[in-house]
Amino acid sequence: EAIGKGVALYGVNTGFGSLARQRVPDNELADVQRNLLRSHAAGVGDPLPDHIVRAMMALLACSLSRGHSGVRPVIVTTLVDLLNAGITPLVPETGSVGASGDLAPLAHACLALIGEGKVRFRGETIEAGEAMNRAGIEPIELGPKEGLALINGTHLMAARAALAFTGIRRLIDAALCATAMSIDAVRATDSFLDDRVHAIRQQPGQRSVAARLRDLLRNSQIIPSHREDDPRVQDPYSFRCSPQVLGAAIDQLEHGARVIERELEAVTDNPLIFDLTEDNETARTVVSAGNFHGMPLALAMDTVAMALCHIAGMAERRVFFMLAASDPQNPINPHLSRHPGVESGYMITQYTAAACCNEMITLATPASVSNISTCAGMEDYNSFGPRSTAKAERSLDLCRKVVAIDLLCAAEALEYQRPLRSGDGVERAFELVRSVVPRLQQDRSPASDIRAIEELIASGRFG
Repeated sequence: EAIGKGVALYGVNTGFGSLARQRVPDNELADVQRNLLRSHAAGVGDPLPDHIVRAMMALLACSLSRGHSGVRPVIVTTLVDLLNAGITPLVPETGSVGASGDLAPLAHACLALIGEGKVRFRGETIEAGEAMNRAGIEPIELGPKEGLALINGTHLMAARAALAFTGIRRLIDAALCATAMSIDAVRATDSFLDDRVHAIRQQPGQRSVAARLRDLLRNSQIIPSHREDDPRVQDPYSFRCSPQVLGAAIDQLEHGARVIERELEAVTDNPLIFDLTEDNETARTVVSAGNFHGMPLALAMDTVAMALCHIAGMAERRVFFMLAASDPQNPINPHLSRHPGVESGYMITQYTAAACCNEMITLATPASVSNISTCAGMEDYNSFGPRSTAKAERSLDLCRKVVAIDLLCAAEALEYQRPLRSGDGVERAFELVRSVVPRLQQDRSPASDIRAIEELIASGRFG
């Protein structure tokens, strides 16, 4: 109706971005939407993994289905049909600046709706039109606004972040198990876990970490075995301050999770359509705004990369302390070698952990704080949230490796405390490690051992 009255509606009968003042004739409205997908599919790099692309498409369908985007139901149902048929578009990983939506990635994905672009289907990489024909799905002729609605949201950022948080929560469980195991592996005290200490700090993450560590160490025989006549007064920070450091990191991660959860329920394209009811009649109004801006996600995921650095950093310091074997109160061999000098034991696992932590430090540099304008200045402040999520995803992978090394070394060091047993929770984690990694009897490559523990962490076995 508004189009018929000659009203200018952004992205419907106008150009896009800095071309918004260019009016589009009514007989070319379909062309402009189709051309939008083609021109914006300008990504570069290797294709994103299929699970990320499919999650992005699912979030796009959810957002459009909420009724504020001005698209026909067939747009949503066809997206769902592609997913159900196993048709996954090839989407280059780089090209979105995280404002005005994830334009390039979504354009690559949504070309498939009109039968264009390449897709993966039943183990082949083929043209989208051919895959749709085989699956019995009709390509769509886009209507006014529909091309813009398809590409103008935060769905890549949100999808990638949401998938990462499944791994983050599993990592946290493993990191707490590694911390508790390390405490008994070096004969540290548990006095710093006293709840009175953490109650007066008023930080919820700190208090919950201390409670979880107490639970994991409950019924330990090792802690009381050195409670008397132990000349040590305090343990290193990587043990004693684990509730404070890990708790702070977890609090930040939980804040990030809440941001992502809200985004999963959001409508993030532009312009948006709302119903107005006056005098018992319903009319629609179109509002141009900026819900496509990814800054909430960008800041959250930049913080995730920083928080993960501290989880990995504490784990690496504990590995260093265990392998140094510098504490005379703890009878373990240097580098946990059965024959120090002749064999090097787990010496180089700490080097690997250090290398991972070093890369994580570079990944913790925020992507969101440095702006580069686009679209001839119309889009003059971008979020770069896709880079924030990619960095956080890589940081999660590296952190998982460091925690795996911590568990590897802590399990080996715990062998030196036998026949005494650690807490019930620690012993369950120990048996889990031993289910994939035997005790070190002589030097062997630790690489496969680390990888095996990584897989336990990734699958959520320490939860």
